[in-house]
Amino acid sequence: MDRYWRYNFRRMGAVVLLLLGSVLMTSACQISSSRSGDSDKKSKGTPEYVFTYAENQTSDYPTTQAARYFAGLVNDKTEGRIEIRVYPGAELGDEVSTMEQMKYGGIDFARGSLSSLADYSPESVVLQMPYLYQNADHMWRVLDGEIGAEIMSSFQGSGLKAMAWFDAGVRNFYTIDKPISSLEDMRGLEIRVQDSSLAKDMVRALGATPVPIVYEDVGDALQTHEVDGAENNWSSYEAMKHDAYARYYSLDEHMRIPELLIMSEVTWEKLPAEDRDIILKCAVEAGEYERRLWKMREDSSRQKCIKSGTIEISLSDREKQRFRNEMKELYEKYCGDYMDILEKIASAASLA
Repeated sequence: MDRYWRYNFRRMGAVVLLLLGSVLMTSACQISSSRSGDSDKKSKGTPEYVFTYAENQTSDYPTTQAARYFAGLVNDKTEGRIEIRVYPGAELGDEVSTMEQMKYGGIDFARGSLSSLADYSPESVVLQMPYLYQNADHMWRVLDGEIGAEIMSSFQGSGLKAMAWFDAGVRNFYTIDKPISSLEDMRGLEIRVQDSSLAKDMVRALGATPVPIVYEDVGDALQTHEVDGAENNWSSYEAMKHDAYARYYSLDEHMRIPELLIMSEVTWEKLPAEDRDIILKCAVEAGEYERRLWKMREDSSRQKCIKSGTIEISLSDREKQRFRNEMKELYEKYCGDYMDILEKIASAASLA
């Protein structure tokens, strides 16, 4: 009996060792396979860099769509080595705090309006002036040319790198009771504006009274006749349903303020020349893409509003010039050191 148990015990021990060896070999194969998979994945483009992109607009907004387009381009062109994660809806903070974080590399990319970027380039105030351009073609000749490049380069050393221009539409006046078709029609009106010194001075120069009201409350102010009118682009006018209260939309085109796709200089300095070149080219392509998206959205908003009863008032070139003539003191007040740039912009209007 003792011999029987000793024999079977040895047999069971051998089986256990055999099974243990099989398990170890299987595990080794799995580890080897996993390492092989990691190696293949890396060769196909495992990110070397993962960057953040801050956007305060909603996911369906043209600038957010352009941000994702930009991120996709960079990822493709670098074969997956650079991944850019887009955070819409102000997830990473408002524009002002975003710029502060970018100075120190806390955020890598963002889209910013010139009004938020003025502290980083005093020269950029020129592009915010009212009645600066004859039309959209005039603006893009300026921005895509020598002047636009000069303004971009003026950000150097600020902590931010300007890379591409985005469209933000053209702002017009809209009113409740009567249309604005001439400079005289502005006299005595109370017009909602942003809480900006430049915006308030512009309305005063045209003979109206500026009333600063936060964007979200403009509809209520129009509905209760707290103001006689407001000003904004077609997209915002339609999205906020201001057309329900102020049906006269006058095409005075007083402001075309572009926006910029920007990058943290801290992040820029991390990258080799090859990747910098790729990112710049992708930024320019994303800017062109955003302009197309914006044009489509603007046209759609205009058509919806007119179909719903908005009355569009076109001002003649002569009348627009009368509005523009009232801005002389504002130009001197805000752009005293940059009058030469203003003259170049004016000259660009006559170029084909």
